[in-house]
Amino acid sequence: MEHIRKAFDAVATEYDAQREYVIPDLRQFYGAAVWAAESPSASPAILDVGAGTGLLSAMLLLKHPASTITLLDISEKMLAVAKERFSGCKNVVFRTGDYSRVDLGGPYDLICSALSIHHLEPADKRRLFGRIFSVLAPGGVFVNADQAEGETPYFTRKYRDYWDAFLQCGPLDTQESAEIRRRRDTLDKNEKLSVQLSWLREAGFSEVDVVYKNRNFMVTVARKE
Repeated sequence: MEHIRKAFDAVATEYDAQREYVIPDLRQFYGAAVWAAESPSASPAILDVGAGTGLLSAMLLLKHPASTITLLDISEKMLAVAKERFSGCKNVVFRTGDYSRVDLGGPYDLICSALSIHHLEPADKRRLFGRIFSVLAPGGVFVNADQAEGETPYFTRKYRDYWDAFLQCGPLDTQESAEIRRRRDTLDKNEKLSVQLSWLREAGFSEVDVVYKNRNFMVTVARKE
């Protein structure tokens, strides 16, 4: 994960500004994740896995203002941006670490992640889903807004072409677009949506569904009884 930490350290300060031009339908994508982020508690304990600059956490805090949110990320520089975002917020906690390896803590009422878990190797993704299940309180929910591989090579190509066309339509210059594609090609380890859903069920989640999908961008929700 060291190469991932270095890659995101390098883009921490411009990461948020680029999101609108990198992720198609960004607001609907994040909006679906926030909509799904329900909690059985009025003051939920929330863990944001791979929190980065805290973009998702900021939206969750608006929905759950009495919550305590822990932002966990491997990049100190990304978390530094998050600390500026949440300056003065006493109910936000920051942890630096590789979430595929470190103790997640808990128990939590809600665990969320956005555009992070797809960087893990398949075995680590599968293991992480089980670890997340183990630290969720009964009735807790895991929301993952992330990327998925196409179910066949044909759809994988179609999704890639769609994403490339979206990048070309935005205001990013040629060098910025090329760097985003380079990070995508070297850091992304997407898994099929069908496989990820099966791993969630295998982990023990009783209710699993997809609440948003736009080509290879998806939001899955898994609930623990």
